[in-house]
Amino acid sequence: QVQLVESGGGLVQAGDSLRVSCQASGRYYTVGWFRQAPGKEREFVGWIRWRDGTTNYTDSVKGRFKISRDIASRTMWMQMNSLKPEDTAVYYCAASTNWDLSFDYWGRGTQVTVSS
Repeated sequence: QVQLVESGGGLVQAGDSLRVSCQASGRYYTVGWFRQAPGKEREFVGWIRWRDGTTNYTDSVKGRFKISRDIASRTMWMQMNSLKPEDTAVYYCAASTNWDLSFDYWGRGTQVTVSS
């Protein structure tokens, strides 16, 4: 059983930085971030392969967001820089217990709001 708990969301201004965290218990191959803005579908943001730290990001956040993890504490972070109003969303931590990156466990989400 995998349990995911996000933290670190908040209200910032455009251009600011924010770091969100995910505490991930259980066994999994990959942990990632998704986000959902009001009135929009949930979208992929990025993931990190737990074993070797390989990361992947959606194009809109490349160069601005960075995912890292600490194996011992089972914590994943996403550092978000140069935030834009369009980054406003509920950010969800998700875990994949399969090699095919099908994310099958989800956290409850943390709100990130970027004002212009």
